[in-house]
Amino acid sequence: MRQPSAQPNHPGPPFNASAARRLRAALGMGPEHVAYGLRASYGLPYVTPDLVIAWERGTLSPSNPELTALAGVLWCSPGDLIGRARTLREHRISRGLAPEDVARAVGVDLDAYLRMEETGQWRGTDRQAAALADMLELTLPDLVTVTGRETKLAELLRSAVATRWQAYVRPVSKIVPLDRRILERTLQTLHQEYQGQMVATLSWGGGNAADDSQSAGRDFLDRIVELFWTSVEGGTSY
Repeated sequence: MRQPSAQPNHPGPPFNASAARRLRAALGMGPEHVAYGLRASYGLPYVTPDLVIAWERGTLSPSNPELTALAGVLWCSPGDLIGRARTLREHRISRGLAPEDVARAVGVDLDAYLRMEETGQWRGTDRQAAALADMLELTLPDLVTVTGRETKLAELLRSAVATRWQAYVRPVSKIVPLDRRILERTLQTLHQEYQGQMVATLSWGGGNAADDSQSAGRDFLDRIVELFWTSVEGGTSY
């Protein structure tokens, strides 16, 4: 019988089931070999071949300790078994780092760091955020996400494309430390694309033109953060 996780309130990171299956097959191992390795070498006596198969099928996901142990058995890094990380905890686990290591490198108390992982609310300074990005090898989009600023960024970008984008250069720059010229060009481009899309949709005519315009506008606004980063990356590297 599978034992409960030692940290039941801490779900594991997004598990890449197909990667686990592919890595096992490349090593010429069966689920029974993986299960034996987890029991014998990592002190997980409850792991059975059926549990390994459930992980590989995506019907169950390993906990943090299980994923780390599985990576050891499969001779890979934990990051090889994780899907795209989004949270602070997921990025840390994907790098195979202990919370103590990250807290020490960033310069925050361990309990405070763990609370930030738990709540998803970053409480550190800009200098500490820079140290965090360096420690976890975060891209700028990832840093904005894990420090809990993506929602605010989305709000500002939606307002910028719907009204006067010039008024939002400074507020956005406080969240995203980009060169002002790059930021101005990006906001202007998004504003033009949004306004152009709305006008083009309305010009189609017909009784459903207004509904079509609203639908197109909602889709654009729903994807605004993704479109923002795509526009930034198209013009510069950060």
